[in-house]
Amino acid sequence: MLYDGETSSSSATLGPASSETEPLLQSRSRFIAVATAERREDVENVDSRPFIDDVPANKRRLGLLSAIFLIFNRVIGTGVFAAPSIILNSSGSVGMTFIMWILGALVSAAGTAVYVEFGTGLPRSGGEKTYMEYAFRRPAFMTTCVYGVYGVFIGWMSAGSVAFGEYSLHALAYERTPTNVRIVAFFCVTFCLIVHGAFLDFGLRLQNALGAFKLVVLVLVAGSGLLSLIGVPGFAVGEEYDQPDNYTRQTFWEGSNFGANAFVTGMYNVIWSYTGYSNANYALSEVRDPVRTIKIAAPLAMCLVAFAYVSVNVAYFAVVSKEDMLNGGTIPAALFFRNLYGPTTDRALSVVISLSILGNILSILFAQGRVVQELGREGVLPCSAFFASNKPFGVPLPGLLTQYLISVLLTTLAPPGDAYLFIVNYTTYPHALFNLLISGGLLLLYTDAFKSYNWDPPFRAYTFVVVFFLLSNVFLVLVPMIPPSAGYEPYEHFPYYSHVVVALFVGLLGVIYWFIFFRWIPERNGYTLKQVPVIQDDGVPRNVFKRIPIERD
Repeated sequence: MLYDGETSSSSATLGPASSETEPLLQSRSRFIAVATAERREDVENVDSRPFIDDVPANKRRLGLLSAIFLIFNRVIGTGVFAAPSIILNSSGSVGMTFIMWILGALVSAAGTAVYVEFGTGLPRSGGEKTYMEYAFRRPAFMTTCVYGVYGVFIGWMSAGSVAFGEYSLHALAYERTPTNVRIVAFFCVTFCLIVHGAFLDFGLRLQNALGAFKLVVLVLVAGSGLLSLIGVPGFAVGEEYDQPDNYTRQTFWEGSNFGANAFVTGMYNVIWSYTGYSNANYALSEVRDPVRTIKIAAPLAMCLVAFAYVSVNVAYFAVVSKEDMLNGGTIPAALFFRNLYGPTTDRALSVVISLSILGNILSILFAQGRVVQELGREGVLPCSAFFASNKPFGVPLPGLLTQYLISVLLTTLAPPGDAYLFIVNYTTYPHALFNLLISGGLLLLYTDAFKSYNWDPPFRAYTFVVVFFLLSNVFLVLVPMIPPSAGYEPYEHFPYYSHVVVALFVGLLGVIYWFIFFRWIPERNGYTLKQVPVIQDDGVPRNVFKRIPIERD
């Protein structure tokens, strides 16, 4: 945080006995948090104009195509190549597998609608940070502090970089020892940092190219499977392999598992496979015509994702038998290529998956680096000026570097097994909490109690869609707390709820940070905090806090 003793007529105080009378984000150049000296519990009046970030036009580098692939790359990593067998193991039948994938698509459609509504109403970077700040304003800045701890200290790239190391080494026919995998993972995230930290235009072109490559590969897989299914010569399954028979009336539903535990486990994995529809929202301040772009890019990207998942599953089950899918000892994509094109394609597939993961990591780093920058622009982080900076290459290098360092640390220190699985689960659980809060916050904005917010975005999701998304995240939040059935334990040595406890504890650290720096220290030293806007050298605004002595009678 940056403290200063000066006052400003354009700002108002924030202190231990205060509440906001205007939103944290004001339209155009007035983006400032305001509080009065009198504490009130009623809802604040909100400017009804759109909350548009006052970022120079030359900073908006992302067009429609880049926004689409920013989302598509984030969702499609390894899941489309590996997850179908996991889902089949839970569902028990081909038919139930497709039902789960379609239900997952509906959940992702609901999530997309929620994020598009928020994105069109608050078209600036930050994603959940911005939306939770808008909906939950009291206590002032506590939401930002809590989100800030998660946003800075979750290594979003660690799991993907390890997977990249494994598939890359397999493609190169090198031994996949833990040390070798982590060395390759380190070089992978370092490459991504250099690309997005110093060569923005090249990084976007590479990211888009990898997304397009990934889409073409999935279309070819889906097409090949369809041609095999209808019996086109040259696309038959090799005679030496188990012949599939998954689309007859008898076999399609054979083995369906209607048990609650199996269904919950399968849906849990499916819903997470669709996660990533919010990725463009994290960087909306850099999107040209953000309202129009997000309304088109997010639905289109998720339609492509849903098409990819469903059509590729159709292809897998057209070429690979159910028994092989469950007991083949490798991922479904490898069985598909082996059955259709021979065993020599194994390493080529590893190249394809490695490139898919690389696109995924690039999209994660690009988006999460902007989230850290937004936290710096809000002024709540130590050394906020550093985190808010676009120096020296016109990109949020400090935010990118923060994500890089945390991911490298987790990748290097986490051994295989329980510790690594714990980190994977720990990084995903807070996202369900945030989605639960923003969907609940959006429902609050529809109520009479929040009418003074004048929430009237260009796009409105149906209320039942928001409720459906809220319930899906209640599901994601609660499932890890339920004792798993035998054979479904997430860890061998850790308690099944370990990542939940740690994730909630990290949020508590954010509350403690807020209390110390925004309540206890100001009260003890007799001052209030005043948030005022300043303009950086690159023309991008950010906030700083000023100390205002309390006048005593």
